[in-house]
Amino acid sequence: MGSQLGNAGLMLVNTLVNIYIFLLMLRFLLQASRADYYNPISQSVVRVTQPAVRPFQGFLGPVMGRFDLATLATGFVIKAISIVVILQVAGFGMPPVAGVAIGTLAALANAILKIYFFALIVMIILSWVAPSASHPGALLVMQLVEPIMAPVRKVIPPLGMIDLSPIFVFIAISLIDGIVVTSLTRAAGIAGALVGL
Repeated sequence: MGSQLGNAGLMLVNTLVNIYIFLLMLRFLLQASRADYYNPISQSVVRVTQPAVRPFQGFLGPVMGRFDLATLATGFVIKAISIVVILQVAGFGMPPVAGVAIGTLAALANAILKIYFFALIVMIILSWVAPSASHPGALLVMQLVEPIMAPVRKVIPPLGMIDLSPIFVFIAISLIDGIVVTSLTRAAGIAGALVGL
């Protein structure tokens, strides 16, 4: 009974860490897509993640003004530490460093793919229900997905009122998740069990 409660507690901790990683990767993607920094949702994400990101901002700045290395490094370090601590507490001992690094990369990639997956679903629903919505959340979703949708739309233009490009982006997300993230998760060994929500 005690060990079951302990395992449930560790899984809860892992879930909370993964939710925070999700927020960090959302912050990273919002900056990469040049989304409105002053949007209330952007501001909330920055406020929640800033205490963890601040120590890394002193020596890691954005690349090309878009790619926030401090946020990526924060996510990497938090996830790596959580993997080591959870596996130690669970009695697995110190996992291999390579496994921890690979598992951490898989977790970051998984969070990014999930963000795009959910954002695309919201974008599709909004395009049918409220195509000209001015809600801050709707605007942010559009700004987030536009950088990945624009190149696909150049290759696959809309057919009248029907935009097929989200289908191809969903397929790409599924392929990357199924091939890259799954391969990294397997290569991580025991650390792979803590990847994703």
